[in-house]
Amino acid sequence: MGTSTPFGGPNGGTPLVPDFVDDADGAPGSAPAPQDGTGVPPAPPPRPASPPPPMPERFRNARRSFSKFASSGGSDRRALGRAVSQYVSQASGGSSAATRRMGSSRGAAARIAGFLGDVSARGLQAALATFNLSGLAGRPAADILSALVEHFCPEGGSIDEGIARDAFMETVIDLANAGVTDMANLTADQMQTVLELYVAHTIEDRIYNDIGTKGIELPADISAAETVRDQLHDFILGGVADAFSEAAIDFAAINTASISQTIDRIYEAAFDILEAIGEEEAQK
Repeated sequence: MGTSTPFGGPNGGTPLVPDFVDDADGAPGSAPAPQDGTGVPPAPPPRPASPPPPMPERFRNARRSFSKFASSGGSDRRALGRAVSQYVSQASGGSSAATRRMGSSRGAAARIAGFLGDVSARGLQAALATFNLSGLAGRPAADILSALVEHFCPEGGSIDEGIARDAFMETVIDLANAGVTDMANLTADQMQTVLELYVAHTIEDRIYNDIGTKGIELPADISAAETVRDQLHDFILGGVADAFSEAAIDFAAINTASISQTIDRIYEAAFDILEAIGEEEAQK
C-alpha cells in the first residue's frame, strides 16, 4: 500500500488552507452583480474572515512523533497516537481547517456517494448510463469503479487532486481484496464501506504527504514499512468508521443537493475523533 503523490512535505509557512483547495461555495465573481432600479450594483457581501496565519514550525511535533512511530517499525502506538493528534490540533489548526484542506477529496467523496445513492434508487445500469457507461453493467466492481475514476477524481496537477485520485484507486484495490465484486447488488453496509475506505485513504494520504514522507523511510526493511502504513491506515479507518456511524447515511434517500454538506460533516467529525483517540492512545 502506498501513495503516488509524495513530496517533501509543507513547511511552517504553508497556509492552513492552501490556495489550490477549491471550496464548492468559494468561486467569487462568477456571475454579474444584479442591479437595482438605479442601475447601481449593490455592495458586495462581506468577505469571509481569512484563516489565521500559520504557526511557524507547526509540523515539527507531528513529524517528530511520526518519525518515532516509523522507526519503531509500527510498534510504538503511543507515538502514532501523538502524531495523529498533533497533526490535527497543531499542524492543521483543528478539525475544521483540516477538513477544508481536503478540498478535492471532499468533492470526490460527494460524487461517489451520489453515484451509490443512484445505484440504490434506480439500479446499476441506469446509474452508469448517466456517464454513458451502461455497457459496464455486469462487469466486476473493480472494472466499473476504475472506469469511473475520471468522473469522480479527474486528474490534475495539485497534490490535493493527486491525493483524491490515488485514494480512489487504493479503495478499488481494497474492495477487490475484500471480495466486494458485485456492484449491482451492493448492500447498504457495502456502500458505506466504499465511502469509509475512500475517506480513510484520503486522510491517510494527506497525513502521509504532510508529515510522513521522510519518517516512513526509517524502517530498515520493506516489511516494517508496510506495517507502519497498515497501522496508520487501520488507526484512521477506525476513526472514519465512527464518523460514518454518527452520520447514518441513508443511501436509498441521498439528497444530491445536501450530500456535500454531509460529507464535510463526516470529515470534520473524523478529524475530531482522530484527535481524541490519538491523544488517548498517547497517554497509555
